[in-house]
Amino acid sequence: MKVVILAGGFGTRLSEYTKSIPKPMIQVNGKPIIYYIMKHFYNYGFKEIYCAIGYKGHVLKKFFRKNKFPWQVKLIETGLNTMTGGRIRRLKKHLGNERFFMTYGDGLANVNLKRLLKFHIKKKKLATMTAVRPPARFGKIKLNNHNKVTLFREKSNLDEGWINGGFFILEPKVLSYIKSDKTFFEKQPLESLSKKGQLMAFKHKKTWQCMDTIRDKEILEKLLVKNILKF
Repeated sequence: MKVVILAGGFGTRLSEYTKSIPKPMIQVNGKPIIYYIMKHFYNYGFKEIYCAIGYKGHVLKKFFRKNKFPWQVKLIETGLNTMTGGRIRRLKKHLGNERFFMTYGDGLANVNLKRLLKFHIKKKKLATMTAVRPPARFGKIKLNNHNKVTLFREKSNLDEGWINGGFFILEPKVLSYIKSDKTFFEKQPLESLSKKGQLMAFKHKKTWQCMDTIRDKEILEKLLVKNILKF
Protein backbone atom coordinates (compact mmCIF):
# COMPACT_ATOMS: atom_id res chain seq x y z
CA MET A 1 0.00 0.00 0.00
CA LYS A 2 1.12 3.51 -0.78
CA VAL A 3 1.53 6.15 1.91
CA VAL A 4 0.71 9.84 1.45
CA ILE A 5 2.20 12.42 3.81
CA LEU A 6 0.97 16.00 3.61
CA ALA A 7 4.08 18.15 3.90
CA GLY A 8 3.29 21.41 2.13
CA GLY A 9 1.74 23.77 4.69
CA PHE A 10 3.21 26.98 6.09
CA GLY A 11 3.40 26.03 9.78
CA THR A 12 2.78 29.61 10.87
CA ARG A 13 2.47 28.81 14.59
CA LEU A 14 6.05 27.56 14.52
CA SER A 15 7.39 30.52 12.55
CA GLU A 16 10.53 30.58 14.69
CA TYR A 17 11.54 27.47 12.73
CA THR A 18 9.46 27.64 9.56
CA LYS A 19 10.91 30.91 8.30
CA SER A 20 13.66 28.83 6.73
CA ILE A 21 12.37 25.23 6.60
CA PRO A 22 9.00 23.49 6.14
CA LYS A 23 7.31 22.20 9.28
CA PRO A 24 7.96 18.49 8.58
CA MET A 25 11.70 19.25 8.55
CA ILE A 26 11.76 20.62 12.10
CA GLN A 27 14.22 18.58 14.13
CA VAL A 28 12.88 16.52 17.02
CA ASN A 29 15.50 14.67 19.04
CA GLY A 30 18.04 15.09 16.27
CA LYS A 31 15.96 14.13 13.24
CA PRO A 32 13.20 15.80 11.19
CA ILE A 33 9.74 14.80 12.38
CA ILE A 34 8.92 13.48 8.90
CA TYR A 35 11.71 10.89 9.32
CA TYR A 36 9.91 9.31 12.29
CA ILE A 37 6.61 9.23 10.41
CA MET A 38 8.21 7.44 7.47
CA LYS A 39 10.10 5.07 9.76
CA HIS A 40 6.84 4.09 11.48
CA PHE A 41 5.25 3.09 8.16
CA TYR A 42 8.42 1.29 7.11
CA ASN A 43 8.43 -0.71 10.36
CA TYR A 44 5.06 -2.14 9.30
CA GLY A 45 6.27 -2.95 5.80
CA PHE A 46 4.88 0.08 3.94
CA LYS A 47 7.78 1.39 1.87
CA GLU A 48 6.28 3.45 -0.97
CA ILE A 49 5.84 6.99 0.32
CA TYR A 50 4.53 10.05 -1.49
CA CYS A 51 5.11 13.47 0.07
CA ALA A 52 2.82 16.27 -1.06
CA ILE A 53 5.17 19.23 -0.84
CA GLY A 54 4.66 22.97 -1.26
CA TYR A 55 6.15 25.59 1.08
CA LYS A 56 9.97 25.34 1.16
CA GLY A 57 9.75 22.11 -0.79
CA HIS A 58 13.33 22.50 -1.95
CA VAL A 59 14.50 21.81 1.62
CA LEU A 60 12.81 18.40 1.58
CA LYS A 61 14.27 17.69 -1.87
CA LYS A 62 17.77 18.50 -0.68
CA PHE A 63 17.39 16.35 2.45
CA PHE A 64 16.23 13.27 0.53
CA ARG A 65 18.93 13.73 -2.11
CA LYS A 66 21.62 13.73 0.57
CA ASN A 67 20.18 11.00 2.78
CA LYS A 68 19.23 7.50 1.70
CA PHE A 69 16.68 5.35 3.49
CA PRO A 70 15.39 1.80 3.00
CA TRP A 71 12.02 3.14 1.89
CA GLN A 72 11.13 4.84 -1.38
CA VAL A 73 10.28 8.55 -1.24
CA LYS A 74 8.61 10.48 -4.05
CA LEU A 75 8.30 14.24 -3.53
CA ILE A 76 5.38 15.68 -5.48
CA GLU A 77 4.95 19.42 -5.93
CA THR A 78 1.34 20.27 -5.00
CA GLY A 79 1.42 24.06 -4.99
CA LEU A 80 2.21 26.76 -2.47
CA ASN A 81 -1.32 27.71 -1.42
CA THR A 82 -3.08 24.39 -1.99
CA MET A 83 -5.21 23.14 0.90
CA THR A 84 -5.02 19.66 2.45
CA GLY A 85 -7.70 18.15 0.24
CA GLY A 86 -6.25 19.75 -2.86
CA ARG A 87 -2.86 18.24 -2.11
CA ILE A 88 -4.34 14.75 -1.92
CA ARG A 89 -6.28 15.39 -5.14
CA ARG A 90 -3.10 16.38 -6.97
CA LEU A 91 -1.64 12.95 -6.22
CA LYS A 92 -4.48 11.13 -7.99
CA LYS A 93 -2.42 9.98 -10.98
CA HIS A 94 0.25 8.58 -8.66
CA LEU A 95 -2.17 6.65 -6.48
CA GLY A 96 -4.03 4.71 -9.14
CA ASN A 97 -7.15 2.78 -8.22
CA GLU A 98 -5.86 1.50 -4.88
CA ARG A 99 -6.56 2.24 -1.23
CA PHE A 100 -3.81 4.20 0.50
CA PHE A 101 -2.65 5.58 3.82
CA MET A 102 -2.71 9.33 4.40
CA THR A 103 -1.37 11.31 7.32
CA TYR A 104 -0.03 14.72 8.25
CA GLY A 105 3.66 15.63 8.35
CA ASP A 106 3.51 17.08 11.85
CA GLY A 107 2.20 14.36 14.15
CA LEU A 108 3.54 11.14 15.66
CA ALA A 109 1.72 8.16 17.13
CA ASN A 110 2.45 4.53 17.91
CA VAL A 111 -0.61 3.40 15.94
CA ASN A 112 -0.68 -0.30 15.09
CA LEU A 113 -1.00 0.05 11.32
CA LYS A 114 -1.78 -3.62 10.74
CA ARG A 115 -4.73 -3.44 13.12
CA LEU A 116 -5.83 -0.18 11.51
CA LEU A 117 -5.80 -1.82 8.07
CA LYS A 118 -7.65 -4.90 9.34
CA PHE A 119 -10.28 -2.63 10.93
CA HIS A 120 -10.73 -0.67 7.71
CA ILE A 121 -11.14 -3.77 5.55
CA LYS A 122 -13.63 -5.28 8.01
CA LYS A 123 -15.82 -2.14 8.11
CA LYS A 124 -15.96 -1.84 4.29
CA LYS A 125 -16.30 1.95 4.24
CA LEU A 126 -14.56 4.54 2.08
CA ALA A 127 -12.50 6.10 4.84
CA THR A 128 -11.09 5.33 8.26
CA MET A 129 -9.45 7.94 10.46
CA THR A 130 -7.42 7.30 13.56
CA ALA A 131 -9.25 8.89 16.48
CA VAL A 132 -7.19 10.02 19.46
CA ARG A 133 -7.71 11.80 22.74
CA PRO A 134 -5.64 15.01 22.84
CA PRO A 135 -3.32 15.46 25.81
CA ALA A 136 -5.18 17.56 28.38
CA ARG A 137 -3.57 20.85 29.34
CA PHE A 138 -5.50 21.60 32.52
CA GLY A 139 -6.94 19.86 35.56
CA LYS A 140 -10.70 19.55 35.94
CA ILE A 141 -12.88 20.92 38.71
CA LYS A 142 -16.62 20.79 39.34
CA LEU A 143 -18.43 23.48 41.33
CA ASN A 144 -21.81 23.53 43.05
CA ASN A 145 -24.17 26.52 43.13
CA HIS A 146 -22.19 28.08 46.00
CA ASN A 147 -18.86 27.85 44.16
CA LYS A 148 -17.70 25.03 46.42
CA VAL A 149 -15.37 22.62 44.66
CA THR A 150 -17.08 19.23 44.66
CA LEU A 151 -14.56 17.50 42.40
CA PHE A 152 -10.93 18.05 41.53
CA ARG A 153 -9.01 15.86 39.12
CA GLU A 154 -5.54 16.42 37.72
CA LYS A 155 -5.30 16.73 33.96
CA SER A 156 -6.04 13.54 32.04
CA ASN A 157 -6.63 12.90 28.36
CA LEU A 158 -9.71 10.92 29.40
CA ASP A 159 -11.39 14.27 30.02
CA GLU A 160 -11.04 15.14 26.35
CA GLY A 161 -13.18 14.00 23.44
CA TRP A 162 -11.97 12.04 20.42
CA ILE A 163 -10.32 14.07 17.65
CA ASN A 164 -8.79 13.52 14.21
CA GLY A 165 -5.31 12.08 14.77
CA GLY A 166 -4.39 11.58 11.12
CA PHE A 167 -3.26 8.10 10.01
CA PHE A 168 -6.15 7.60 7.60
CA ILE A 169 -6.87 4.76 5.22
CA LEU A 170 -8.73 5.98 2.14
CA GLU A 171 -10.34 4.22 -0.79
CA PRO A 172 -9.72 5.80 -4.22
CA LYS A 173 -13.37 6.93 -4.43
CA VAL A 174 -12.65 9.43 -1.65
CA LEU A 175 -10.82 11.56 -4.21
CA SER A 176 -14.16 12.30 -5.90
CA TYR A 177 -15.20 14.19 -2.74
CA ILE A 178 -12.35 16.67 -3.23
CA LYS A 179 -13.41 19.35 -5.69
CA SER A 180 -10.42 21.69 -6.03
CA ASP A 181 -7.08 22.94 -4.70
CA LYS A 182 -9.03 25.11 -2.24
CA THR A 183 -10.72 22.15 -0.55
CA PHE A 184 -9.82 21.48 3.07
CA PHE A 185 -9.97 17.70 3.46
CA GLU A 186 -11.18 18.14 7.03
CA LYS A 187 -14.24 20.12 5.95
CA GLN A 188 -16.53 19.19 3.05
CA PRO A 189 -14.99 15.80 2.16
CA LEU A 190 -14.92 14.38 5.68
CA GLU A 191 -18.25 15.99 6.57
CA SER A 192 -19.88 14.44 3.49
CA LEU A 193 -18.34 11.04 4.14
CA SER A 194 -19.60 11.20 7.71
CA LYS A 195 -23.16 12.14 6.66
CA LYS A 196 -23.22 9.23 4.20
CA GLY A 197 -22.00 6.75 6.81
CA GLN A 198 -18.73 6.21 4.95
CA LEU A 199 -16.29 7.39 7.63
CA MET A 200 -15.10 5.12 10.44
CA ALA A 201 -12.93 5.89 13.47
CA PHE A 202 -10.18 3.58 14.65
CA LYS A 203 -9.68 4.43 18.33
CA HIS A 204 -6.01 4.75 19.26
CA LYS A 205 -5.67 4.80 23.03
CA LYS A 206 -1.89 4.90 23.27
CA THR A 207 0.50 7.76 22.57
CA TRP A 208 -0.21 10.50 20.04
CA GLN A 209 1.29 13.97 19.79
CA CYS A 210 1.01 16.69 17.18
CA MET A 211 3.51 19.51 16.71
CA ASP A 212 1.58 22.76 16.37
CA THR A 213 3.48 24.84 18.94
CA ILE A 214 6.86 25.12 20.64
CA ARG A 215 5.34 23.40 23.67
CA ASP A 216 4.22 20.49 21.48
CA LYS A 217 7.75 20.18 20.11
CA GLU A 218 9.15 20.00 23.65
CA ILE A 219 6.64 17.28 24.56
CA LEU A 220 7.61 15.27 21.48
CA GLU A 221 11.28 15.56 22.43
CA LYS A 222 10.52 14.07 25.85
CA LEU A 223 8.40 11.25 24.40
CA LEU A 224 11.25 10.25 22.10
CA VAL A 225 14.02 10.63 24.68
CA LYS A 226 12.08 8.49 27.17
CA ASN A 227 11.30 5.90 24.46
CA ILE A 228 7.57 6.34 25.02
CA LEU A 229 7.46 6.76 21.25
CA LYS A 230 9.85 4.31 19.58
CA PHE A 231 10.67 4.22 15.87
